[in-house]
Amino acid sequence: MASESPDVVVVAPVVENGGAESSNGKDEQLESELSKKLEIAEDGKEDNDEDEGSKAEASTKKKKKKNKSKKKKELPQQTNPPSIPVVELFPSGEFPEGEIQEYKDDNLWRTTSEEKRELERLEKPIYNSVRQAAEVHRQVRKYVRSIVKPGMLMTDICETLENTVRKLISENGLQAGIAFPTGCSLNWVAAHWTPNSGDKTVLQYDDVMKLDFGTHIDGHIIDCAFTVAFNPMFDPLLAASREATYTGIKEAGIDVRLCDIGAAIQEVMESYEVEINGKVFQVKSIRNLNGHSIGPYQIHAGKSVPIVKGGEQTKMEEGEFYAIETFGSTGKGYVREDLECSHYMKNFEARHVPLRLPRAKQLLATINKNFSTLAFCRRYLDRIGETKYLMALKNLCDSGIVQPYPPLCDVKGSYVSQFEHTILLRPTCKEVLSKGDDY
Repeated sequence: MASESPDVVVVAPVVENGGAESSNGKDEQLESELSKKLEIAEDGKEDNDEDEGSKAEASTKKKKKKNKSKKKKELPQQTNPPSIPVVELFPSGEFPEGEIQEYKDDNLWRTTSEEKRELERLEKPIYNSVRQAAEVHRQVRKYVRSIVKPGMLMTDICETLENTVRKLISENGLQAGIAFPTGCSLNWVAAHWTPNSGDKTVLQYDDVMKLDFGTHIDGHIIDCAFTVAFNPMFDPLLAASREATYTGIKEAGIDVRLCDIGAAIQEVMESYEVEINGKVFQVKSIRNLNGHSIGPYQIHAGKSVPIVKGGEQTKMEEGEFYAIETFGSTGKGYVREDLECSHYMKNFEARHVPLRLPRAKQLLATINKNFSTLAFCRRYLDRIGETKYLMALKNLCDSGIVQPYPPLCDVKGSYVSQFEHTILLRPTCKEVLSKGDDY
């Protein structure tokens, strides 16, 4: 049985004698009409095929676009433990601002000044560099706070922290890396202690540990610290230095006198008391420790921010970076140098000094190449392959080229807490660069 085909008509030719000519003419006409109808049918079918093909192609393109847009939206997430460089987490190259605080009183006009905004636009590359360093600091300290616990070797804590900084900041010689050794000073030691190689000190439940570490991009330094204590009896001590630091940040600003900041800090700090093992202590500001201005490749750039009243009348200025840090103590509130030295730093203003010891010359070349005027510690020298360097290092210190920074200690048996942030006095506002969700 044949299927029906609506547009095809089949006509059998009729051949008769004497009528061949007319019969052939009709046949040709019918065949011509049949041919045209077949062509129209085939054209229609091709058009339908093309339409379906173009629709399928358009659908595929839409799916690809959706997939691309999803990939653009889905930014890479940091791993745990952190291993992805921060530059890869922010493909735009723009890093997050810190906490913005408006200026007060006579400086309120700066907020809307077009001239001051233009100054900030010119400084944007520097702002972005230091914000990158700040983001690294936030991510590293978040991780370290999550893993630190009693029973850990202090060396392991420091090396874990420092190796994480190196990964996240994409360490690159003097262009990006660690700004100074990790301070992990315990109890009555207020600052400048990090374990030397071979140190077996273990973190205890009743310890009060100050974790003070720095990051930098192109010498633009973030100096930021916090205190870890596991025993809740130390909570008021930590609260005292944390709130005193917040007060110092709040009071800081363009044309503010440094002494006024110190007075405000002391008032808050010494309003706290802490009970330790049944004995009540008033928390004291350590009077010979200060915050400080920060310059490129210069952690202490010349100005000191006191944490007690009666300091300098010097004023803060537009464009300056400051580390606002406070130390609360249950001891005398005064520190002295003690214990084995671990921290060193090349003198920022060191002039050429002729050195007699070849080993001292060699060590100085290593310091210049790897640290320049950034602080370093003995573990860092060990890490880059230096050995038997103590005599040469002492020679550099005796010559005034390198400055030793021994641990700073209050009376034995006391406890010290510390909190610190880096701020920038921008032309239009104050930016707390290192502020995070934690503190």
